[in-house]
Amino acid sequence: MLWDLAKKRLYQLILVAWGVGTLTFILMRSLPGDMAYRIAASRYGQDNVDSAAAELVRQELNLDQAWFGQYLSWLSDLMQFNLGNSLVSGLPVSETVLHQLGHSLLLAGFGIALSVAIALPLGTLTAKEVFAKKRGVLNLLVVWFSIFTRAMPVFVLGLILLLLLAIEWPLLPVAGFGTWRHLVLPSLTLAISLAAVSNRVVHRSVAQVLGSAFYQFSRVKGLSEGQTFFRHGVRNMALPIVAFIGIQLVSVIEGIVMIESLFSWPGIGHGLAHAIFARDIPLIQGCALTMGVLFVVLNSLIDVLCYWIDPRGLQEK
Repeated sequence: MLWDLAKKRLYQLILVAWGVGTLTFILMRSLPGDMAYRIAASRYGQDNVDSAAAELVRQELNLDQAWFGQYLSWLSDLMQFNLGNSLVSGLPVSETVLHQLGHSLLLAGFGIALSVAIALPLGTLTAKEVFAKKRGVLNLLVVWFSIFTRAMPVFVLGLILLLLLAIEWPLLPVAGFGTWRHLVLPSLTLAISLAAVSNRVVHRSVAQVLGSAFYQFSRVKGLSEGQTFFRHGVRNMALPIVAFIGIQLVSVIEGIVMIESLFSWPGIGHGLAHAIFARDIPLIQGCALTMGVLFVVLNSLIDVLCYWIDPRGLQEK
């Protein structure tokens, strides 16, 4: 079963790598303006570039070559796991991306962990409140919080937190990297954005388990509320929650690009934004390709975790 899943994910990985790279190649060459001029401006500064400098860059990077030839050259390098060199800095793309990837994984890891720490208690408490047939004031407040937060773009949420916690009350640094305090604002922004949806998934999963026949029967047998919850509830609640974390990885990748740019966090999203402005195509393709591959790899790990929680799910597939 796991071998079939591994083969499926490997095919998906190859398709994602080709698709993301090809789409990035097409989109970047569809942008208006002179690519050689933009690259020269990024290298030498906007005030120091002229048509002669742009022409030298064009000849150096073979930008006057036909697009199909450039694409075949890129595809050949990709098959050899060679992402090329940055058009602006001249450094190998693989080294640049790996350096940025470490910072992004740190931010994503803290953000996801913090979102779980927010969503689990909120979802569990609201589900128990509704199941106990109380008025559900907490559940109503959490629902409105989730709707309001989810309707808000992640960079707007980040700006609000920045204004409150870094400017109005200078508790945290505005932006940058270096200490654990620099990690708090971007990871909190990502966590709140993710928890706005995941707490409702937790709520629904907990409510379904609390109302199930097997859970009620375990109480009839004489088990306490705590024993029933941890022996029979947690494992059954965990499967949809873990599966939803895999779905949320798209939001993580999307959020990281905006959050890193907002807080000047030196990750792959921040690097991607700068590469787009500079028309640094090898670096853009390397960043986008890394994000796509990372998404497939993390989803594969989620599948393995779901299989460990409930092997029947994979057998049914």
